[in-house]
Amino acid sequence: MGTVTDAEDMVHDTFLTLEKIRTEKIKNIRAYLCKVITNRCLDYLKSANQQREVYVGPWLPEPLVFRDEETNPLDSLVNADYISIAYLTIMQKLSGVERAVFILREVLDLDYKEIADIVEKTETNCRKIFSRAKQKIAAEAPDPVINYDADKQLLMEFVRAVNLEDKQNLLQLLSEDVTLYSDGGGKVSAAIRPVVSSHRVIMFLLGVKRQTPVEFHFSIENINGIPGIVNYVGDKVHSVISYKVLNNQIKEIYIIMNPDKLNHI
Repeated sequence: MGTVTDAEDMVHDTFLTLEKIRTEKIKNIRAYLCKVITNRCLDYLKSANQQREVYVGPWLPEPLVFRDEETNPLDSLVNADYISIAYLTIMQKLSGVERAVFILREVLDLDYKEIADIVEKTETNCRKIFSRAKQKIAAEAPDPVINYDADKQLLMEFVRAVNLEDKQNLLQLLSEDVTLYSDGGGKVSAAIRPVVSSHRVIMFLLGVKRQTPVEFHFSIENINGIPGIVNYVGDKVHSVISYKVLNNQIKEIYIIMNPDKLNHI
């Protein structure tokens, strides 16, 4: 879904529906729940996509901050790869059906017959949809193996270079065609277009750094399964920064500033 509240609403409404029916008549509860929630999500995404067409600036998924990995309920179900901001951003470029088929197959490991029943397509069509979705994701995917400690070290070097205004080190850490996305949603000041190229991104970051208020501080947290930055002004969350690593360099930077997307943190 790309938003925490919407995802929670879909799950909540699905289980409310389950409470209202006689479950003894359902042969496969798991398949039934998958079908109900998939269809709810697909219906919702049709209207959500229309809203995003008039969204001010780039639209980024909402971040999840895991402050205690041992109690993260997603660990047993979803690899960190598929919940990172980088992957969720790629997912937004898929159609609703492509996204559904990909998740049902790749993440939940349903067979094609089950998927065909859920999305009301043929098995052959579902195979083609999955193959197409996987190709689209692979074309933009970050490094295939997430190394939390190595990524954290890279992030700390990046933060240090920004603080010291070390342009030469930043040029080494960022890919030449790095892209920065800043999501303010028209609620706060943010770049309304992506910032492209290492030189432009560096100038943007240093410009923002020089304007930070005295009460500004940050912490490195687990953001959607990888190290990220939570920025604060006083005791209020100001923004969350995540990124995509490709070939051991930062390929994309995601700055989520829209306060509506930070309320749950």
